[in-house]
Amino acid sequence: MRLWRKLGPAALIGLLLGAGTSGARAAHQQIAFIINSNSASIDEIDIQTHQRIRQIPVYREPHHMALSPDGHSLLIGDTAGNAIFFLDPRTGELQRKVTVSDPYQLVFSPDGRLLTVAGLARDQIDIYDARTMQLLHRIQAHTMPSHINYSPDSATVFVSLQVSGELIAIDTATGAVKWQKPVGNTPAGVLWHNGKLLVGIMGEAHVAIVDPATGAVEGVIPTAKGAHVMFIPPDGRIIYVTDRESGNITILDAHTLQVMRTFQMAGGPDDMDFAPDGTIWATLRWAHKVALINPETFTFTTIRVGRSPHGIWMNTHDPKIWGPAVASAQ
Repeated sequence: MRLWRKLGPAALIGLLLGAGTSGARAAHQQIAFIINSNSASIDEIDIQTHQRIRQIPVYREPHHMALSPDGHSLLIGDTAGNAIFFLDPRTGELQRKVTVSDPYQLVFSPDGRLLTVAGLARDQIDIYDARTMQLLHRIQAHTMPSHINYSPDSATVFVSLQVSGELIAIDTATGAVKWQKPVGNTPAGVLWHNGKLLVGIMGEAHVAIVDPATGAVEGVIPTAKGAHVMFIPPDGRIIYVTDRESGNITILDAHTLQVMRTFQMAGGPDDMDFAPDGTIWATLRWAHKVALINPETFTFTTIRVGRSPHGIWMNTHDPKIWGPAVASAQ
């Protein structure tokens, strides 16, 4: 740890990137960023060749990431290291790092003005000015705040509280708690969908349907045990639910919320993203791999990465990080 503090910015960047890897070589690559929580590192994988471009060390325990509203930086939270690492989303190169208290989950508001950080270990929820990183509000939540989502107007942020089994709604302008209601045993992922909140209930075998105005649970969607996080592919027709504890993925009809099918995905499926060719990439926390899933046949291959891979994000989604010429070519 002391070595990091003695290094200047230029020396730090050189150490992280390693000899023989230049910005020109990495420019405009299609990169999958995979966060290895127990290896304290970030694997950057070439989406086309499936080969590792580089591995970037961080301090202690990274988990989640978020693209800045302007598309210039990919923020990766190192929760136990109390730091956020800023990477260039086009090249994967380190830009800078800032000290932030316990950044477990971090999500920008839809209007791009706010960044909410869930401090799972320190039982706090912090709301920052997204441009200046000035802390605007700190909300004490002594129940392990975990996953985050917003209302579409950015006026309310919702955070799951794992220990108490609750969901909390916070006014982003004032930091005041609007409501805090029970939703199920060990809630995790939160998704705003068609005017409702979907909450993965990790300690049970369902997704809760929650009224965002009141916090009332209006229904449940059965899944395999350990419903964790929900993901919607680009076509928007279905929702994937990773059932981490049971080692399954449940597929829902995005319109009706009915279960279409469940398929086995051993190894603790956690986060996922969607490659340009339609392949689903899913981190397998217990297997230390990423699964590449064919959405038509649900067969898959795997890529070995670091220990306990958690967050995953691909830089192929947003045209503003590439520029018109490169985006149209993809």
